[in-house]
This record gives sequence, C-alpha cells and structure tokens, in this order.
Amino acid sequence: MKFSIGGSLKLAFRPWVEGLENIPAEGPAILASNHLSFSDSFFLPAVLDRKVTFIAKAEYFTTPGVKGKLTAAFFKGVGQLPVDRSGARGAGEAAIKAGIEVIEGGGLFGIYPEGTRSPDGRLYRGKPGGLARVALATGAPVIPVAMIDTEKIQPPGKVVPKLMRPGIKIGKPLDFTRYQGMEGDRFILRSVTDEVMYEIMKLSGQEYVDIYATAAKRQIAEAEKAAKEAVKAEIAAREESGA
Repeated sequence: MKFSIGGSLKLAFRPWVEGLENIPAEGPAILASNHLSFSDSFFLPAVLDRKVTFIAKAEYFTTPGVKGKLTAAFFKGVGQLPVDRSGARGAGEAAIKAGIEVIEGGGLFGIYPEGTRSPDGRLYRGKPGGLARVALATGAPVIPVAMIDTEKIQPPGKVVPKLMRPGIKIGKPLDFTRYQGMEGDRFILRSVTDEVMYEIMKLSGQEYVDIYATAAKRQIAEAEKAAKEAVKAEIAAREESGA
C-alpha cells in the first residue's frame, strides 16, 4: 500500500512534512492527530517509513459481496483495524483494547483525540478516554501531529479531491510515564488529553473550541434545520398573504 496508494498520494499531492525526525525508527508510540478530512488516515502513513495502525468501524470489514471484500481488503491494506461499536460501552473500549495491542506489539498507533472530523476546521476538545488510557496503560510516548489543509483537499461530502499540497507537522514526543497506572483517575485522563491537545493546537495554528466536536456538529445541524424551517414558514406566510 505504501508503494501503490502512498506513492501515488506523494506524487500527486506532494505533501510537505516537518518534524519527521520525531518518529522513532523502532518501538511503540502513539500518534495523536487533529482530524480535518477522511484523507488524514492516508496522508500521514504515506509520508512515514513505518506502518501506522488506525481504527475503523467494523462495518467496513463485514459488508457482503464483492464490493465488501474489496473494501475490507483495502482497509486492511492501509493498516486499519476493525472496531465493533456494539455493546454497552461501544467503540470506546474496543478502541482502547486495539490500541494497547498495537503498542504491545511494538507498533505505531494512530488516534484522533477529537473523536470525529472537525465540522469547520477548528480544533475541538479531546475526548479523555482512548488516547490517555492507552498512553497510561502502556507507557508509550505520545507524538502530537497536525494535519494542515487536508479539509480543503477533500471536504466532507466531496468525492473528487482537489489537487493541492497538504502539510503535516510532527511534534516532539510527550512522556506521561509519571502517570502510568493511573488510567482510572478521570482528572489525570483529562490533564493528559488537554496537554496533548495544546501541543496539537500549537502545531496546527487552529482556533481551539472547548466543546466536543460531536456537540458542535449537533449545534450546526440544529441551526441548519431551524434556518430551513424559518424559510419554509416565511414562504408559507407570503403565499397565505398573497392568497
């Protein structure tokens, strides 16, 4: 996949990279990145010599038929691990387990602390579960990563990407071994997450918003719904007055 998709991405988009020396040549590490586009999970591995393992919803691996098999092969090839989102605690526990397994195997585990793509290009509050718990359970260093302009290449809903150069900034590893074994303390989890998000903010230059991206998406959807209803009501009022 690095020679096919990775090579094609680098040739077509020519991504620029800063801080590549901060990625260890071997041994485990957690890559914590902002999340602007679906393509983030492809551009970052493309510029690294080592394999990066991200997580993906299990549906990508279980869809029946030829298309389903091709989709599953593709996601496996680019280093995605299936996560079953069912159960009492859903994807959170599955993601943590998957991350720990990757780290214990000496690999690079990629994670998006925001939990979902930014709806407007701003940086949102990191969720304290997956990232911090994997870091404290394993003692692996956390490397902050900032994706630059990937949302301009492939905005949500757009299939054909725009040819332009994205950027990737890789920060210095953060050591949280002083908190190792304290993954049950929610205040420690929040502190670790906020420290990582602060480093991502410095790298990316994004405006920081102290709410979760999922909440922001709900607010945007509600505002759009309210605006549509207002337009409909105005049209109805005009038609009624005209009649």
